[in-house]
Amino acid sequence: MILAVGLGCQRGCSVDALLDLFNAALAESGVERQRITALASLDRKQDEPGLLALAQVLKLPLRFFSAAQLAPYEGQLSHKSDTVFVHTGCYGIAESAALALAEHLSQRPATLLVTRKKTAMATFALACAG
Repeated sequence: MILAVGLGCQRGCSVDALLDLFNAALAESGVERQRITALASLDRKQDEPGLLALAQVLKLPLRFFSAAQLAPYEGQLSHKSDTVFVHTGCYGIAESAALALAEHLSQRPATLLVTRKKTAMATFALACAG
């Protein structure tokens, strides 16, 4: 089974803030860290130091998707943000990215296992497929 984590973050979000959210969300959902297959986010975040550092710390691949690639998942989102849409072109980065990555890796439909978790600086979601 593919377990994919989607992440969104504000510019300058620290790796520690992302790691704290990642660990807290997994602990709350009872998912072990080693079961996570890969990480994903919006392509506009591909130079975000915190995300890049998180992937290195976790030793997980990090994949980026465009807003157009994330748009088809709008109907599956637990939360839609007009503000996020204005800035990025999609209504939710973490959930959409998790779903897109899980489907991309498994070639099967994905569902959200953990819906959007939010802190002041970042968002997390977990999707599964396969």
